[in-house]
Amino acid sequence: MSSAAERFAELHRSGAPLLLPNPWDVGTARLFASLGFSALATTSSGHAATLGRLDGRVSRDEALQHAAAIVAATPLPVSADLENGFGHEPADVAETVKLAVGVGLAGCSIEDYSQDPAAPFYPAELAAERVAAAAEAAHAGPQRLVLTARAENHIRDHRHLGDTIARLQSFQEAGADVLYAPGLSDREQIRQVVEAVDRPVNVLVTPGCPPVAELAELGVARVSIGGTFNLVGLAAVADAAMEFLDEGTYGFLGRAAGGRGVRDAAFAYHTD
Repeated sequence: MSSAAERFAELHRSGAPLLLPNPWDVGTARLFASLGFSALATTSSGHAATLGRLDGRVSRDEALQHAAAIVAATPLPVSADLENGFGHEPADVAETVKLAVGVGLAGCSIEDYSQDPAAPFYPAELAAERVAAAAEAAHAGPQRLVLTARAENHIRDHRHLGDTIARLQSFQEAGADVLYAPGLSDREQIRQVVEAVDRPVNVLVTPGCPPVAELAELGVARVSIGGTFNLVGLAAVADAAMEFLDEGTYGFLGRAAGGRGVRDAAFAYHTD
């Protein structure tokens, strides 16, 4: 593996999970690095929001350019959310991962969500073939990536744990390095997933999700935020703007002062 991928892989420890924040631009990447996080991951929804779009509306070229900017922003290893690989066939996914290798990433994720409302999930066999193609591309050369394979059932309102586990097991057999079923929040279901596979498991923070200490006890190896921090920021800005617009008052100035201190500490040593 490349040094970045090696460092990223080593941070995945069952029982001592990697806390993985998801920046949406260079500024938030540097902010999270300054706060002491050990690695970063892009967020497709957060990136789309910076362009005034909803999730799933970003092209492959835009996603890779964004990932390159996040990689260049800090020395930390970065994993990229590459959605469904920006194509349906295994060859499409392999090409996307090959391009991702050249960006300097430490890892990437590929999901089994097709974006087709009539058939939102790839058939299990095709989903595994897509992961196998991604794994071959991620592991083929001297610059390797840590491949995360995502089973999207639960976050897309198809809460079938048996199918989720079967898909994650097939992704493991196909060569994935990390397994991820976003939307899982039930402690017992998370335990079953961790015990059913032999790869590090990532859990996404969602309402009802156990705290990090409990996830560690369950053997989770990585905990990520997805687009949540971006949404927190949007909500805070909207609240301040509506106070200004509706009330004509400035209660947000106190929070702005705190933001100024955070900004100055995070960006003090960057002149680009």
